[in-house]
Amino acid sequence: MNDRLRHDYLRIAPDVAEALAAHRPVVALESTIIAHGMPYPQNLETARAAEATVRRAGAVPATIAILDGRIRIGLSGDDLERLAAGRGQIAKLSRRDLPVALASGTDGATTVAATMICAALAGITVFATGGIGGVHRGGEASLDISADLDELARTEVAVVCSGAKAILDLPRTLEYLETRGVTVVGFATDRFPAFYTADSGLRLETRCDSAEKVARIIRIRQTLGIGGGVVIANPIPAAAALDPVAVTAAIDQALHDAATQGVTGKAVTPFLLSRLEHYTGGRSLEANIALVLDNARVGAAIAVALAALAPETTLPPRGAALGPGRVG
Repeated sequence: MNDRLRHDYLRIAPDVAEALAAHRPVVALESTIIAHGMPYPQNLETARAAEATVRRAGAVPATIAILDGRIRIGLSGDDLERLAAGRGQIAKLSRRDLPVALASGTDGATTVAATMICAALAGITVFATGGIGGVHRGGEASLDISADLDELARTEVAVVCSGAKAILDLPRTLEYLETRGVTVVGFATDRFPAFYTADSGLRLETRCDSAEKVARIIRIRQTLGIGGGVVIANPIPAAAALDPVAVTAAIDQALHDAATQGVTGKAVTPFLLSRLEHYTGGRSLEANIALVLDNARVGAAIAVALAALAPETTLPPRGAALGPGRVG
């Protein structure tokens, strides 16, 4: 790592730094969920619960944010409270926004794209979140495509998520990921999850039934120097999943509200999530919390498995095959 970067802009919490130095498992967690994705105090409770879930699974959590113009890898309890209580007034930062926030000395919550960048700078390979961004509905005309997708194509971080947010154009999102060479793995599923529901109806080519097999794919990508990330699509737990028909109706109404009120750009996703919470009577928030915690659990299991891999044994024996798309 560039020493100037570490000195001027990067602050790694002691427990995270110790774990990285010892090659112990670390899981990155994003802060946009805290500052923009959920109301207070559920956002703070979920942030704390996600960190506790990672610790119980044997890894070190590293929630990432920009505070006082510095990239913070690992936050204190007071830092989490600061982000949660400042909901709506904390900047939402993606790739393009990071230099501005650092130059301005401001606070900001990192999106999937920005969290991936910061995690990679710190040497963290596994990142757990709720859902990735993607191609917005009507994106073929508006060109409204999340920076998360290009970040997945360029930054070597594995992202555990419950698919892409259901408010998006999921078929085009998967097509975009394929075009950009991003490996998408279904975790114990053959179907791409749709955030609030386990099955979007879109089939995945690759399935893994264990964290160890996912870790092997990640390490082989690293060994081959392919670059870019991996999407590990982990379906929402069945007990927390919402009714697909009800979700579709709520999304349609939320999209109508956004269009009527002229909501655009980075304000779209938090607006739609808020409207969905309203139209589902709070059930979408409960589902969101459940999937975030489950993704933290799976992310920690993958990080533990990745840390256990011996570098010299990561490639399969010559002539061996991983099988026709299914690993596990």
